[in-house]
Amino acid sequence: MKYVLSLDQGTTSSRAILFDHDGKIVGTAANEFRQIFPNSGWVEHDAFDILTSQLSAAVEVMGKAGARPRDLVGLGITNQRETTIVWDRETGRPVHNAIVWQDSRTAARMKALVDEGAEEMVRRKTGLLLSPYFSAGKVAWILDNVDGARTRAEAGKLAFGTVDSWLVWNLTSGRRHITDRTNASRTLLYNIVDDNWDGELLKLFNIPASMLPEVVWSSEKMGQVTTSLGLGEVEIAGIAGDQQAALFGQLCVSPGDAKNTYGTGCFLLQNIGGEFALSEKRLITTLACSVERKKTYALEGSIFIGGAVVQWLRDNMKFFRRSSEVEGIAASVVDSDGVVFVPAFSGLGAPYWDAEARGLIIGLQRGTQIGHIARAAIESIAFQVADVLRAMDAETKNPFRELRVDGGAAANDGLMQFQADLLGVPVHRPAVLETTALGAAYLAGLAVGFWSGVDELEKHRAEDTVFTPKADQGQMEKLQVNWREAVERSRGWNKESR
Repeated sequence: MKYVLSLDQGTTSSRAILFDHDGKIVGTAANEFRQIFPNSGWVEHDAFDILTSQLSAAVEVMGKAGARPRDLVGLGITNQRETTIVWDRETGRPVHNAIVWQDSRTAARMKALVDEGAEEMVRRKTGLLLSPYFSAGKVAWILDNVDGARTRAEAGKLAFGTVDSWLVWNLTSGRRHITDRTNASRTLLYNIVDDNWDGELLKLFNIPASMLPEVVWSSEKMGQVTTSLGLGEVEIAGIAGDQQAALFGQLCVSPGDAKNTYGTGCFLLQNIGGEFALSEKRLITTLACSVERKKTYALEGSIFIGGAVVQWLRDNMKFFRRSSEVEGIAASVVDSDGVVFVPAFSGLGAPYWDAEARGLIIGLQRGTQIGHIARAAIESIAFQVADVLRAMDAETKNPFRELRVDGGAAANDGLMQFQADLLGVPVHRPAVLETTALGAAYLAGLAVGFWSGVDELEKHRAEDTVFTPKADQGQMEKLQVNWREAVERSRGWNKESR
């Protein structure tokens, strides 16, 4: 048997999954790693925790499946996006912890740039908003706050990369410093219209061009893994940011095709084809995967806290010991009894883009139980997705007739049914929920000829589970009115004047 190995480096864990020629999972391994919160609104990772957790998962899954290095036809990488690592080119050591996509430390700097009128220029070039979410502000912060970093960067001694770049650098023993277009498009430094790193953007953030990786296509041969890592000389042949990988894994390759991933955050993407377009609803435009080496764009609504709200209930509130318990606890009550939970722990993403919003639980009564709060937490995920979908519906000529879903939280039947009820359209859940890893595997497998094309991939796709709307739409609208009121109360809470 021959396999494609997919490395799925996420925000809270590193996963490795083996796929066979039918696109079925042969083996999986995962390692959680430490989350670091140095200050309010700051989120960091140890870059070596990312690397070691990912490498150990890769070796473990091969052992579980009895696969040898010569059984691997290719390796695909998908990764948490925007998370920023700066390292020394000579030693390979990071100069600072990785600054995670959820981190909001650069909010004041971004607001200052907005106030200076820079956002319109940035949007025209990148499709993005000036938000602490993206990489450029994080790179600038490291250069400005780590002793000697700027001097070393200007001397060409430091490298910047998102997580894919960091993994490839280490997998190839420093021979390749690359990123793919989907990850480059999340940095605020890459011009997705002209298809290059942009000098005006580099000047805006005061970042030396010498730090930047080479940009490659998402599906092409990129270099072999160093043999000492236990993976043989397998070819790295696919790279995509996690949400673009999931879009491709769902085979959303035509304009109008869309999916939502329920991971740590939630991300709704719709393929809009080969023409760049800007949103009027504060959605972002990003590069999608292309196996034809042509620019393909997608509209995206990014939700910062999705499944992470369940981890918060588990780790911070100690409501339960395992995340899987939340579904039963939420099902122990018939509804949330008026409790609304806005999980704006790191501000609000689309369509609000309010870095100063903070989490809120409202509607508590003497009779409120853990089940009500757990149910409100689960429902908060669906409410946020509905907000983004409504904005996207208003933006495009292709209103949603269904929603394709994936990610860990999509396994929650209660959440999927509530999502269908809230949207009033069917929700389609694929047989393989690991579509992020599957997308990376597809990209790698296509590049090495393991699969002939998208048509062949379609033949291997199993039948979806479909959740159809069942609830009274009038009642659903009342719940959404309450949700919007709670969101407004959460906004602007973290202003410096408080």
